[in-house]
Amino acid sequence: MLNWADRFGICCFLDNHLYPGRAGGFECMLAVNAEAMLQTTSGRAFEQLQAFVDENNDWCFGHIGYDLKNETEDLHSCNADFVGFDDLVFFVPEIILVLRRQELLVGVKNRQHEAIAGAVFDGTSIASSVSPPVNIRSRFTKEAYVKTVRELQQHILRGDCYEINFCQEFYNEDAVINPLRVYKSLSGESPNPFSCYYRVHDRYLLCASPERFLCKRGSRLFSQPIKGTAGRGRDAETDACNKAALIQSAKERSENIMVVDLVRNDLAKVCRKGSVRVEELMGIYTFPQVFQMISTIAGEVENETKITDILRAAFPMGSMTGAPKKRVMQLIEQYEQTKRGLFSGAVGYISPDKDMDFNVVIRSLLYNAANRYLSFQTGSAITYYSRAEDEYEECLLKAAAIKKALNG
Repeated sequence: MLNWADRFGICCFLDNHLYPGRAGGFECMLAVNAEAMLQTTSGRAFEQLQAFVDENNDWCFGHIGYDLKNETEDLHSCNADFVGFDDLVFFVPEIILVLRRQELLVGVKNRQHEAIAGAVFDGTSIASSVSPPVNIRSRFTKEAYVKTVRELQQHILRGDCYEINFCQEFYNEDAVINPLRVYKSLSGESPNPFSCYYRVHDRYLLCASPERFLCKRGSRLFSQPIKGTAGRGRDAETDACNKAALIQSAKERSENIMVVDLVRNDLAKVCRKGSVRVEELMGIYTFPQVFQMISTIAGEVENETKITDILRAAFPMGSMTGAPKKRVMQLIEQYEQTKRGLFSGAVGYISPDKDMDFNVVIRSLLYNAANRYLSFQTGSAITYYSRAEDEYEECLLKAAAIKKALNG
């Protein structure tokens, strides 16, 4: 599917890597080419998205960038963004492919279903030539990162916030890569349930996300924030010890409970009164590099509730900001050195019957093929009890799979 899709300038490939429990009923979904398209910046983006969805009444795929925070709150963004995705892009695809275990479904606006299916199955493999090594730099030295974390902890001590998700950027300013090959390598290193290969002309997102932002199925709305991370062990005994340590960690548990309360508050803005509930609290899930602590919060929405009202109520996601949201987003702007852009935004789809599913853009590489700028960011939740050196090591742990995919 991906080999065939890469000929198009616009595509969105969503892959759950056969993880159990992902709603949607598909293994992979691919949307290519734009019958209609919306590209816009923060200001009236949610309003424009609602008009686009209403006008087309069709499948819409695309992304919501982090800086739409400037619409949900009275905020601004002054840091540099070298990748350059628009704040919001959605498109109505010409072709949709849905792969299930036993079938490939082809949706197209003409009668060429069989021809398209044949072209997909005959797709040529990508070339095997090796790209030059990509040397990665960081915006923070370890010493600068530790100093910044301690400054953030002073904000917590003063009562400015309780928890803040602080991220650092890794980058290369003259990278030459084959995005499709790197995505396949990343998927091999870190197959995660909310992965995607997303292209808007010369800008690429190669995503191995384990986290769901928001999903709507009929009247049911739910979110599955991640807070709490532990590395995998080299053997079964160490693996079990690391998992047990995560379960028992007072710090990680308090972070997860805090984001659960934040998401409950977000969903309560648009859900029926009394319907918001925690369906799973602090579940431990196993991924190739890490264990993650994940909770599920759900509620019921009225049929007439607008998609963009739901998105606006919950965005940006609490797991990538902190509490209270507005103040920590101000601190993120102050202490991080570049814009997040699409990182810690969301990619997904809205269906014709107004269901939707969006991931959280983490564990992801962003690439601008025109200016050769390559970027990925990792972060962690900073609390007063955080040990800055440990938070730095967590960032490196989360970056490991991307670095290996680039140069493995």
